[in-house]
Amino acid sequence: VRIPVEFELPGDKVLISREGDRLVIEPVRKSGLTALLAQWAKEPPLGPEDDFPEITDRPVESEDIF
Repeated sequence: VRIPVEFELPGDKVLISREGDRLVIEPVRKSGLTALLAQWAKEPPLGPEDDFPEITDRPVESEDIF
């Protein structure tokens, strides 16, 4: 939808809805960190297939530094 310059909205995403015979265009507000964390809290926990694999470190070797 092309909007005249004088009616431009902030951002690059909008919500479009209909109220009776009217078409309503609203800017999508950026959510903050609190909203993002709340959204993540609603997600199911990751399964074991998402765990990092066990990494075996080599033994530490001594070095002469002086």
